[in-house]
Amino acid sequence: MSVEPRVNEQIRAREVRLVGPEGEQVGIVPLERALQLAADVDLDLVEVAPMARPPVCKLMDFGKFKYESALKAREARRNQQQTVIKEMKLRPKIDPHDYETKKGHVVRFLKAGDKVKVTIMFRGREQSRPELGFRLLRRLSEEISELGFVEASPKQDGRNMIMVLAPHRATKAAAVAAVAGKPGREPRDGEAPAETAPAATETTAE
Repeated sequence: MSVEPRVNEQIRAREVRLVGPEGEQVGIVPLERALQLAADVDLDLVEVAPMARPPVCKLMDFGKFKYESALKAREARRNQQQTVIKEMKLRPKIDPHDYETKKGHVVRFLKAGDKVKVTIMFRGREQSRPELGFRLLRRLSEEISELGFVEASPKQDGRNMIMVLAPHRATKAAAVAAVAGKPGREPRDGEAPAETAPAATETTAE
């Protein structure tokens, strides 16, 4: 089924509520009269609200309308950033220096507008101490709170504990603006690369 509105002779109603080219209300008129008015001003009669009773039709240049709509859609797609999910893996008893390094990666991912899946890997007897994982994830979420928030709370998944962080709207908007404003150069740390492929998951292991 076509998603385009009915135009001119495609309109089936006996009468329509007519809107002028500048948005002015003309009123309810027979379809034949509306078609004649459209022809008189060299415009199209376009059904903009087919479910109304009677349907609402507007006088417009339909070809120009379609062209401008296509341009807007293309621009929106160009400015849209693909959602990328990075993955960061940590151990519950991670060394302080390693923790700061891993946190730096998380910060960089969030600044780039990406989500981050943080995985705590338990081994052996560590599985009996899930509170260590909760404590580490809570600490991380608090320390990056200016850049992102917890989108999916920590939960146990077999031997792992998983939490998902997402950038704040302002953080992601800044990453998109940085890329859109400077095309053709290599992205710096903290900037999102131009994405052309489907959403992907990148894993950074310990």
